[in-house]
Amino acid sequence: MDIKLEKKKFPDRKKTLYLAVIVLAIALLAWFIAGSGSSVTRISRSAVTFATVQSGEFSDYIRIIGIVQPSLSIQLSAEEGGIVEKKYADEGAILHEGEPILQLRNSTLDLEIMNAEANLAEKQNFLRNTQVTMEQDRLDNLIEKSRLETDVRQKERTYLQYKRLYEEDLISKEDFLKSREDYLLAMEQNSLVAERLRQDSIYRSLQMTQLESDLENMRRSLALIRERRAKLTVSAPVDGELGFLDVEQGQNISSGEMVGRINVLSGHKIEAEIDEHYIDRVVTGLEGEFDRRDTTFRLSVKKVYPDVRESKFRADLEFVGDKPSNIRNGQSYYINLRLGESAESLILPRGSFFSQTGGTWIFVVDESGNRAVRREIRLGRQNPQYYEVLEGLNPGEKVVVSGYEQFGKSNELIFK
Repeated sequence: MDIKLEKKKFPDRKKTLYLAVIVLAIALLAWFIAGSGSSVTRISRSAVTFATVQSGEFSDYIRIIGIVQPSLSIQLSAEEGGIVEKKYADEGAILHEGEPILQLRNSTLDLEIMNAEANLAEKQNFLRNTQVTMEQDRLDNLIEKSRLETDVRQKERTYLQYKRLYEEDLISKEDFLKSREDYLLAMEQNSLVAERLRQDSIYRSLQMTQLESDLENMRRSLALIRERRAKLTVSAPVDGELGFLDVEQGQNISSGEMVGRINVLSGHKIEAEIDEHYIDRVVTGLEGEFDRRDTTFRLSVKKVYPDVRESKFRADLEFVGDKPSNIRNGQSYYINLRLGESAESLILPRGSFFSQTGGTWIFVVDESGNRAVRREIRLGRQNPQYYEVLEGLNPGEKVVVSGYEQFGKSNELIFK
């Protein structure tokens, strides 16, 4: 009896091929992800710089550059514009108040003075002529007044005589009435002339007062213009040193233009520009110091300016106690400015790694010393020598502090 054999079934080759491709793709992707997440850089040990984390005293200070400036400077400006005709002093000269520094020339101002003098002379002549005319008018009025008063007296005598004669019937009534009318007319004319003379006197007085006032104003105006001529000489406002003088002979100077500076020799201050990162921590009263010729000099922040320019703000410091004997304006000192009290802390030497990491991570060397692994950290304050370590590192651990530009996105370093 024959037995029927069943035919074996084999998987579909096409489906198997697809499955193999998918598995391979997943494996490659997994390898890529794993490889990229744990990329390794091999580097010579001599190409990097190591530092050791240690416990120690952290001094909270920053290093700044201070420039010596006078405690008080006064700007020199030309009150009147003109061309520089002469320089009486040079930079660095010690001057006393009122000593001339520059002599300017201004032809336009000279012409204004000549015109003002001519106008004043014309006004004075007009005033004198007006006074003469008014005096003549006053005399004429007095003569007329005297004549009218005489006429009134004459008319009065005639009227009284005619009145007696009329009462004795020696003259006609018409002659009597005419004498009385002549007398009354003379009195009225005299009264009107007297009022006119009074009004003329008031008018003359007012006119003379106005002319005198105008004349006085012209005198004052001329005096002011002459004062402008005096201001063509730029003089020292106080005793001091001529810090700088930025003009040349023949240069045209505008009114109000700054031409130099006088340094009052009453003392010195230190002017420093500080990174804006510290603007919230630098306040008046902070102390600083610098060494010069084996001597330490102490300073104190006197004033902090609020404006930030080009990522820096300005502060003024004053000396506390002695100051260098040979101090000169413009000298520079490297000053250690204390921002807070010193304290025991975990410290890490400064390095260029900070510019790439911002202090958020660092490469830590393992116990073998042959490799370093990236580790998240947190740094606090910093001074010119150390960073303060807040989290992520332990005393005695060795780290890479040189620049990380060549490491790319590596998470591990292998030292050759």
